[in-house]
Amino acid sequence: MLNRFIGLSAAIVGRSSRISGFAFSPLLKAGNQSQNRTMSAGKAFKVLVTHPEVPQEGIDLLKENCEIIQVQSVPTNRAELLEKIRGVDGVLWGGHEPLNAEALDAAGPQLKSISTMSAGIDYVDVPEVKRRKIPLGHTPTVLNTAVADLAVGLLIAASRRFHEGRKTIDNDKWENYHLNWLLGQDIRDATVGFYGFGGIGQAIAKRLGGFDIDKVLYTTRRRVHKEIEEEFNAKKVDFDTLLAESDFIVIASPLTKDTQGVFNATAFNKMKQTAVLINIARGKIVNQDDLYEALKSKRIFSAGLDVTDPEPLSPKDKLLTLDNAVVLPHIGSATKRTRADMSTIAAHNVLRGLAGEPMLSPAY
Repeated sequence: MLNRFIGLSAAIVGRSSRISGFAFSPLLKAGNQSQNRTMSAGKAFKVLVTHPEVPQEGIDLLKENCEIIQVQSVPTNRAELLEKIRGVDGVLWGGHEPLNAEALDAAGPQLKSISTMSAGIDYVDVPEVKRRKIPLGHTPTVLNTAVADLAVGLLIAASRRFHEGRKTIDNDKWENYHLNWLLGQDIRDATVGFYGFGGIGQAIAKRLGGFDIDKVLYTTRRRVHKEIEEEFNAKKVDFDTLLAESDFIVIASPLTKDTQGVFNATAFNKMKQTAVLINIARGKIVNQDDLYEALKSKRIFSAGLDVTDPEPLSPKDKLLTLDNAVVLPHIGSATKRTRADMSTIAAHNVLRGLAGEPMLSPAY
């Protein structure tokens, strides 16, 4: 089994070198004798893949040295998942089903490696996984490009009234004889505020540089490196300043107990009336009822959302009745290349956890 793992490592390096931001090193070091003996004596690892649509790139990596068990139901049938997880050594968690004590108990004490195929892990009971000393991986930076591209698209769509414009066509109200018809907000010379300014936020700022924005403000717990501030003409400010001075606000932070519901009526009342809100992070960071009122009353200009609360959003949700809300069904990472790369990173994480090596992208 050791030789197969070393061969697998070389294959992974060759096939995965195109994934930006990751360096692929061997899964096992030949000198790790105790780990090697364990692997040589054991059977092929069993790995559960919890979704039938996980891209083949990740599946192929796992198949080289593991027995694959796969959940086939869409949406995921919890009973099927809990049945198939029994006795597995590793899990590639492909969906957003709760990963909690129930699932871990069903798997059994031999479970030694888990990776999600997502950046956010708010559906994972992280303290419980950590308590059991199971390595946990996720796939954050690999989706930055796709999410940033979509964020810029949402920003343009919301500021230039794409949704409202399309509705005028559908309702036979094409009124371009008015000189002030469907006027939007300029990105040029704008102040763009970021609530959260990690990899995704910086990727968005990089793209917006091509639109000749004036400056970037950001609110985070810790200041980013000075070189990053200089690159994006960015300044760390408190939340109230971010709200008051930004022409566009992009939410790009994790969902935590501190960020949940922070964009509420109080926050919206501090924003410019011409401000555009973009959320590509998590729906629960925004109080959606308060956002509806702010948009309906035109307290803020518009919003572009790739995430909502709840998900999926009911087709009868009142937010969808508004002309100035552009709403997408959480498709930020939904490109073929990105999803393939996410499955590859997740597979790497699982294999490294099984091999007793540090994960490529650990969650803790």
